[in-house]
Order: sequence, then structure tokens, then C-alpha cells
Amino acid sequence: MKKVAPTAVSAVLPSVPHRAARPYLPQRPDFKLDLAGRHARGNFWRLAFMLATIGTIVFLATLVLTIVDDAFGYVVMVNEVDPASLARDGVRLEDQSAEQLRLTLEEQLSPRRARALERESPLAERPAADLHELVLVELVKPNIAATYGLIESIFERGRIVAESQTAFPGSVLSFRSWINWRFMSTSQTARPLTTGVLTAFTGTLLTILITIVVAFPLGIAAAVWLEEYAVDNRLNRFIQLNIYNLAGVPSIIYGMLGLAVFVRGLEPITSGALFGAGSGGDVANGRTILSAGLTLALLILPVIIINGQEALRAIPGSLRHSSLAVGATKWQTVWSHLLPASLDRILTGTVLAVSRAIGETAPLVVIGASTFLTQDPTGIFSKFTTLPMQIYQWTSRPQPEFRHIAAAAILVLLGLMLSLNAFAIITRNKLRKNRRSA
Repeated sequence: MKKVAPTAVSAVLPSVPHRAARPYLPQRPDFKLDLAGRHARGNFWRLAFMLATIGTIVFLATLVLTIVDDAFGYVVMVNEVDPASLARDGVRLEDQSAEQLRLTLEEQLSPRRARALERESPLAERPAADLHELVLVELVKPNIAATYGLIESIFERGRIVAESQTAFPGSVLSFRSWINWRFMSTSQTARPLTTGVLTAFTGTLLTILITIVVAFPLGIAAAVWLEEYAVDNRLNRFIQLNIYNLAGVPSIIYGMLGLAVFVRGLEPITSGALFGAGSGGDVANGRTILSAGLTLALLILPVIIINGQEALRAIPGSLRHSSLAVGATKWQTVWSHLLPASLDRILTGTVLAVSRAIGETAPLVVIGASTFLTQDPTGIFSKFTTLPMQIYQWTSRPQPEFRHIAAAAILVLLGLMLSLNAFAIITRNKLRKNRRSA
């Protein structure tokens, strides 16, 4: 190879000044270096973002602290009947056996109430702990005289004790957790001491299950068609524009749509009459769990479609081209490569959409969700209530004890939403790990 002299190279290439000696900067009249000003503006916005983040955390912590404060605390109880008067054969109520408690209930209860309890579960088959609880609820009938929050109970215990002894002589002061197993496993009642969220919790789970089963496959299928198969024409652009618009429609509009289509238009299906369900008078006018689930599915469907499109759009085009280059069909490329690669992003967006659906009340109010329902749902054709509806009903009551059970229900709802988010995060991490190791 013929060598070129350095002088020849320098003659061909223009001379480039050394960067350390003369840094290359745009030589435009409107260019201003102003490094100090740019750094000052950058520090200002960094501080603004940090303060916004801290403020958000403070607001969320205050909200959670307020809810927890209402869910625990001291309660002053006043009994309508003195427990000492229910002693049997010289044995105190607290020390009585199951047989003695059963005899006390049979003697003191009205025949109608005794038959109702027998239908729920025979008294002879119940353990002593359950019978003792029944005696307290049905015969002793404790009433709430005063309630206190958790912070007040911790830091002002002396004042609370003195106040309960002075204002309520003969009362019983006890620390109460408003969220407990009894609260989770009991249906709704009119008394705050005996009510529970089992009916609302079951209705929420069944409603969200229908929502996911309907909205997830339809949303992903629509996203795949719009992103991978649809051609760029006026019709498809019109469809895409309306999907974006539907994502911002107020939820109560979806409630009106569900009322017209599912509750009234498809009443034979949603009420279960077409399938012979609900013949016992449990269902009326299609206001069922199935109607609620389908309405919420319509509510989150545009969000799932948009999220699915964004997830597919984030996949590099080289993955599509390499799959098609080795002879795979369009569907094989979508099913075997694009969907597995984007499933983690799709799951994240779906969980966010489902979390929104869990907290919705406006569409359910329009459909006809019950605010007071004592009968647990037995299927998708049953009447229903949900945790947000139950919380709304309790917070509208003037008695302070209903505020405490509403806070306990909020903790149950938050626990359900966090469980769904945790499931999505764990699944997403496993999918990413499997994809990296493949």
C-alpha cells in the first residue's frame, strides 16, 4: 500500500483546531452561553419537582393517617342489660358453658328471633364463643356512648378514662379495632357493632372479575388490530380518535349507557330470566352484578386499548421484521413475539384501569346498586352492593361510629387494590426475568 505523506493529508483536510484550545460552539448571533443562568434555572426546576414530590407524599401520608386514626381507638360502651343479671346457677356470664348460654338465649329471646337464629345455624351446634357473642348482642345489647381516634387514644388516655367514668357511670372502656375478622366475615346490619363488609366485598370481587374477563381480551384484541392490522385510512383514524375521546368521558355517562343497554335492553339476559335464574324474587329489572361488571368493562375498555397500543408501539420494529424474514405469518409474529414482549406493560396499564373501576360509584348508582343489602350475593344474577357504595352509605350517617366502620371499609378497599397492584408487579417482574433469560 502506498503511504501518503502527512503534508498531503493536511492539504486535503481542513485544519481542525484543538478542542482544549478552542471549544467548538455555534457561532450564531442569537446564541448565548449564559451557563450560570441555565444552571440556576435547572436548579430551580429541580427544587420545584422535589417539593412537588414531597408535597404529594405528605398529602398521601396525611390521608392514610386519617383513615388509620378512625379505624382504631377507645370506645365507651353502655349496656342496656346488666350482664350480672344473666348469671345462671351462680355462674357469671363470662364463665358459662355452651349449654348454659343456649338455655339463656332460649329463655330470653322472642320465639320469632329464636327461630331466625336457628335457621342461620342451630344453637345446639354453635361453640361457646359464638353463643357468648350472641348473648352480648341479643340480650346485653351494648351501645356506643363515645368513640375516640387512635392518636387521641394513645396520647390522651388519662383524660379519656376520667371522662368516661365521669360522663358515663358504669360504662366499659375498651380499645377497639374496627377492622377485624368479624367485620370481614359478617354481612351488613343496621347496628355498627355487628355490621360487616362481607356482602360488599363479595359484590366487589364478582363485579371486578366480570370486568376483567370482558374488558381485558376485548381491549387487547382491539389494540392488536388497530396497531398491527388496520390500514391508515379515514375510518380507522375516526375510530382511533373516538377511542381517545371515550377515555375521557365522565363515568356517569357509562352508567346511563349501562342502564339503557344492560339493565333495560338486555334485561332477560342480565337478570338471569333467560336462563331460569333468579326465580325466587332475588333479582329485579336486570340490576345485577352482571350488568355492573359489563358497565365497568365499557368504562375501562378505552384505557386498556390505548395502553395496549402504546405497549405494542414500544416494541422495536426489528423484532417484527426478523420474525417475518424467517417465514412467520403476521399472526405468528403477534402471538409469539409482540404480545410476550409487551405483556408486562399491558398488565401494568390494565391494573391501573381495574383500580379505577374498583373505586367507581357513579355508574353503579345509575344502574341501581343497593346501599343497604343484608343478603350476600350468590352469583352474577344477584342484587349487589360494592365497597365504595358501602363506604358512601356509612359516611352519610350522622352517628360517629359509622365514620369508624367506614374507615375500616376503606382499609379493606385499599388492601384489595394493593393486592391487585402487587400481583401485577410480581407477574411483570417474572415476565421480564423470563424474557431476559430466554
